[in-house]
Amino acid sequence: MPVAVTGSIATDHLMTFPGKFTEQFVEGQMENVSLSFLVDDLVQHRGGAGANMAYGLGLLGLAPVLVGAVGSDFADYDAWLTRHGVDTASVHWSEFKHTARFVCTTDAVNNQIASFYSGAMSEASSIELAPVADRVGALDLVVVGPNDPTAMVRHTRECRDRGYAFAADPSQQLAWADGEMIRDLVDGADLLFTNEYEAALLLQKTGWSDAEVLDRVGTWITTRAADGVLVRQAGAEPIEVIAVPETKPVEPTGGGDALRAGFIAGRAWGLGLERATQLGSAVATEAVEVIGTQEYELRREPFLERFADAFGADAAEEIAAHLP
Repeated sequence: MPVAVTGSIATDHLMTFPGKFTEQFVEGQMENVSLSFLVDDLVQHRGGAGANMAYGLGLLGLAPVLVGAVGSDFADYDAWLTRHGVDTASVHWSEFKHTARFVCTTDAVNNQIASFYSGAMSEASSIELAPVADRVGALDLVVVGPNDPTAMVRHTRECRDRGYAFAADPSQQLAWADGEMIRDLVDGADLLFTNEYEAALLLQKTGWSDAEVLDRVGTWITTRAADGVLVRQAGAEPIEVIAVPETKPVEPTGGGDALRAGFIAGRAWGLGLERATQLGSAVATEAVEVIGTQEYELRREPFLERFADAFGADAAEEIAAHLP
């Protein structure tokens, strides 16, 4: 049965300014800023948490169904995702707005000036999941990723109402959401994904303890950067999985989305929690060793060799039975 991934779909436009922004500021004139920076580099990347997760699941052979909202400028991106095994037929195309866009300029000392245009993402709240299920068959899992807030709430409530298993991945939206909204997004989730900071923020805003969160979700997966991944379930011993060591320079953007894709694929294959987490860790490392959230590949033999080095030959043999 298919996995539906709801979440943001965006493009990132990243520029580099060779000087320092602060050298262009005029003391006493900050209330009348009018600045233009001549950049020497422009890179465009495909992004958005929903699309990133769907890309990873596509590489792993799951044919995920991407659910989100885009603009008329999505055609090339659409073709890219389709080539990589993603079902985009349930993506909503806006008649009036562009695909969400992140535009960021970084100076020589890593200061950044950025803007985010939500664009068509604001129309994601109009998407109903039932027609998606009617088209592709019963949904095995719905990932509710960071997206337009109204869409996230709607998708979560529909999952509960219709009995769809769902994964809560509120991610960066935790920073501004209030406790009531966070409780609504998390309660009843089969899976909950956070990083360490997001986990602390979730507890602070909801007023729940760790145990109270675990009483409301099936499995809580917390990523801890170089310290690996912590997996918890109520009444069970925690599982800790190492981060697969990197062998190249790291650009961490998209690593969390890749880990989610690997973990969900592992569970869809019927793997146990520890093995699925190991798969997620390995996919995440592949993602962070390239620039761009959808530029990594999963070449079967090198991937299995690296997996065996990290987790043992028996673990790699189990993964090999499912890896495309």
